[in-house]
Amino acid sequence: MTTPVDHFVVHHSGVVHHSCDDVSSCSRVVRGIQNHHMNNNKWWDIGYNFLIGGDGNVYEGRGWNVVGAHAGVAMYNNNGIGVCMLGDFTSSMPTQAALDALDELVGCCVSRNKLKRNYSVLGHRDVKSTSCPGNQFYNYVTRMQNYGV
Repeated sequence: MTTPVDHFVVHHSGVVHHSCDDVSSCSRVVRGIQNHHMNNNKWWDIGYNFLIGGDGNVYEGRGWNVVGAHAGVAMYNNNGIGVCMLGDFTSSMPTQAALDALDELVGCCVSRNKLKRNYSVLGHRDVKSTSCPGNQFYNYVTRMQNYGV
């Protein structure tokens, strides 16, 4: 993937039992998602560039420089960083620690020149017909700096 990219695409895993609050349980959830993506979707790795747990830690998926398989639209996979919040945020919000980590990750992406300074934040539903990243959390995403720019 050629960086810096234009888009920061936010997802949720959409599964209630994916909520986690410590390194052990969040790591287990990340490995489960990775196994699902590799075994069921037949991808070579997890689709997201990064994942964020309720513990406030950022877990590396494909990382900075590898094209993701998260958006379902090539333009946003090739020119975006896909971040998945672990849990179902249809009617609840991620923890404050997770939200803080999300904001810090955006800043980190910009400061490392992986995300353009005039980037756009998008919810998955902004690029593909889906309910992701959940109604409750999507309201937060639409208020993030650079949303939809």
